[in-house]
Amino acid sequence: MTPPTLLLTDPLFLQHDPGQGHPESPARLKSILSVLARTPVAGTQVRSPRSATAAELTAVHTPELRQTLLGMAGHRAVIDEDTRLSPDSYDAAVLAAGAAVGAVEEVMAGRARNAFALVRPPGHHAEPGRSMGFCLFNNVAIAAEAGRRLGAERVMVLDWDVHHGNGTQAAFEGRRDVLYQSVHQYPYYPGTGAPREVGHGAGEGFNVNCGLPGGATDSDYRSIFEDLLLPIADAFQPQLMLVSAGFDPHRNDPLGGMLVTERGFAAMCAGLRSLAERVCGGKLVLVLEGGYSLEGLSQSVHACIEVLAGRSDSFPGGETSSDAAHAIAQSRAALRPYWACL
Repeated sequence: MTPPTLLLTDPLFLQHDPGQGHPESPARLKSILSVLARTPVAGTQVRSPRSATAAELTAVHTPELRQTLLGMAGHRAVIDEDTRLSPDSYDAAVLAAGAAVGAVEEVMAGRARNAFALVRPPGHHAEPGRSMGFCLFNNVAIAAEAGRRLGAERVMVLDWDVHHGNGTQAAFEGRRDVLYQSVHQYPYYPGTGAPREVGHGAGEGFNVNCGLPGGATDSDYRSIFEDLLLPIADAFQPQLMLVSAGFDPHRNDPLGGMLVTERGFAAMCAGLRSLAERVCGGKLVLVLEGGYSLEGLSQSVHACIEVLAGRSDSFPGGETSSDAAHAIAQSRAALRPYWACL
């Protein structure tokens, strides 16, 4: 019997409230859960996660950051103009990190076919010593460290959020056991993610960035996956694959400038599922990041869950734009010294 696609979520995630008018609102997760309730996906199982332990948090973050955030628990607080806490935000953030870890635990143990952690707050901007960009703890980085502890010698994190995951890059750019790949709008917040940022020291070449101007389409993302991200991933041969699944490249997103559709996200997910099934027994975990069009977010998440549960999908036809072709060429040139596949 095929194990289920595991969906990890909890009502506590709705209690994190950065305030009226903030784009990272509880309505985001409510919209996802509403669509899943109306049109459940066969082959999935929904479960509540556990909270991350202090040791799991400090495998990525400094003890000082954890203590600072813990001191804000139960209060309203402002870290920066983007990153605001309500009384339940700390507990929600620890539970979000725990959901990402729990998803990895279940997938690594073979109790889940694959998994999607439907969490708030998001995480990929949180650096080891700094919370920022709507993010308190870096959920996907904490999950990657959990995968390493559970025996995955090589872990890949692919980030398709419209914003570069500076926090995840900062956590792993000096290491070769975790491959970080990002396709994002550039130049854009947070200002990192240039093609030349390929890692350093032992991690040189294991940090992959493809920065695009606004306006990229499904066809552009298809070319980036086929000509850059998937070949490197295949050469790396990960034993666990994680996705920072941000849906703000959606064509209707108010913060992003991309033109990706629900089918485009499903096709990206399908490409990664296929690779995971071929190289690491299907061990694939998605962790929710951004996405601020409620309809675009909820429909795209639903489409990805359908793919995780077994639906096939592919990119629609279309030409690659000159901007995307140029971005791919820049990234390939920067990474060619490290990857024979390029």
